[in-house]
Amino acid sequence: MEIMPNRMDRGFFRYQEAFEKKALEVLRSGRYVLGEEVEAFEREFAAFTGAKHCVGLASGLDALWMAFRLLGIGPGDEVIVQANAYIASVMGITINGATPVFVEPDEYFALDAEQIEEKITEKTKAVLVVHLYGQAARMDRIVALCRKHKLRLVEDCAQSHGACYQGKMTGTFGDIGCFSFYPSKNLGGFGDGGAIVTDDGQLAGEMKVYRNYGSEKRYYNKVVGTNSRLDELQAGLLRVRLSHLQELTQERRQLAERYGQGIHNPGIQLPKVRDQADSVWHQYVVRCDARQELIRFLQERGIGTLIHYPIPPHLSQAYVYLGFSRGSFPITERMADTVLSIPMYNGMTEEEQEYVIEALNQF
Repeated sequence: MEIMPNRMDRGFFRYQEAFEKKALEVLRSGRYVLGEEVEAFEREFAAFTGAKHCVGLASGLDALWMAFRLLGIGPGDEVIVQANAYIASVMGITINGATPVFVEPDEYFALDAEQIEEKITEKTKAVLVVHLYGQAARMDRIVALCRKHKLRLVEDCAQSHGACYQGKMTGTFGDIGCFSFYPSKNLGGFGDGGAIVTDDGQLAGEMKVYRNYGSEKRYYNKVVGTNSRLDELQAGLLRVRLSHLQELTQERRQLAERYGQGIHNPGIQLPKVRDQADSVWHQYVVRCDARQELIRFLQERGIGTLIHYPIPPHLSQAYVYLGFSRGSFPITERMADTVLSIPMYNGMTEEEQEYVIEALNQF
């Protein structure tokens, strides 16, 4: 049996008729940029998250760097972020000339809220929380710290569409919530796409101007902006998937529960869910000291895996200039050496999952 670490085709075939109908509807409309589909998606996604405003953008990375840009964060400013985040999260900071200040993660792969305060200096202007692998971070403590120190709070929700902490959805705790709709995401499109959500109407308005060459009215440019627009076709297709997101999330939770109940190997550490939080299981990430041996063992049985992520940002070539070396963040580095994402996707059959579970238990 061949099992891929992720499959997006089954997510298409499940709702094929609706996707194809919407695609033809958009194609036949003759309106392909910033039309009714984008406006409708922005309303629907804002309502889904509980935010007042949503602005569709071209990618999740655009959402991040534009968020910090419009919050006025740039050279000389520091932004606290977890060291085990995907490098795009850090790029959202450094594209603006600001400096990332890394904090170790907690046992749930999230920013350790208890280590934030000691990293705050007079240069600190914001905190970036990354809800990694689909689980909400400890937002009550983080929000309280940001209020205490008058810091901006940005959430990277690229992997947490629909995840909640204390009943409140990720992306709605801070000033801006940033989302990616890359095809592999829980709410994925069929190409690149992203968005921000916010309760700040002025900020949302500025984002709409900035994404469109800094223009509110065609050829009348208020600021030097950029070109970052969620296109009509992606917006329409995202509307179809958004209408099914709750059932898709429930399916992933059932898959995660089956893994949790079925895997019984003392050499494989299973992920935990934080009290008062939930996960939408963007990835099912185990840890194993003998990771390379486990990868080979699974490959021999036709089971694919992925590593999210093998190189922490502070050890990447891109950020050599920050001056870190191996040993700077030992918890993060230990995670990078041991994490492994096992197959998790909508449409995964019980037979496929039992095959994976059996192999993991045999290792």
